[in-house]
Amino acid sequence: MELLELYQLADAEHIPVYSFDLPQTQSLSLMNNDGSCAVAIDPFGLNSTKDEKIRLAHELGHCVTGSFYNRYSDFDIKAKSENKADKWAIKKLIPKDELQAAFEQGYTEPWDLAEYFNVTEEFIIKAVNYYRI
Repeated sequence: MELLELYQLADAEHIPVYSFDLPQTQSLSLMNNDGSCAVAIDPFGLNSTKDEKIRLAHELGHCVTGSFYNRYSDFDIKAKSENKADKWAIKKLIPKDELQAAFEQGYTEPWDLAEYFNVTEEFIIKAVNYYRI
């Protein structure tokens, strides 16, 4: 899935994506009182379109899966919500069968796989670890 497709998915799911100055986090998602969701991305905090793609996928992962947490609550586990959003992003951007096919075609180095899937090396490593390939 490419960046434009993620924006199209957000539009189809009625999830607005806003540009905001977010120097502390670069991106965030939130659920409104009515259950709707919104995403904000700091365009000046992005390193590349790959970074934008990964951040948007992650934030949409929060919205689509409903994995939000209250940072002021001692009972919410932040890592659980973050992992759920990451898993959704990984499955969307790097489906397991496509990753396996890339391996079979000889793409085995993180930098090579990252280029193949148009993501960062950090993200491809996260995906490989998730799928345990």
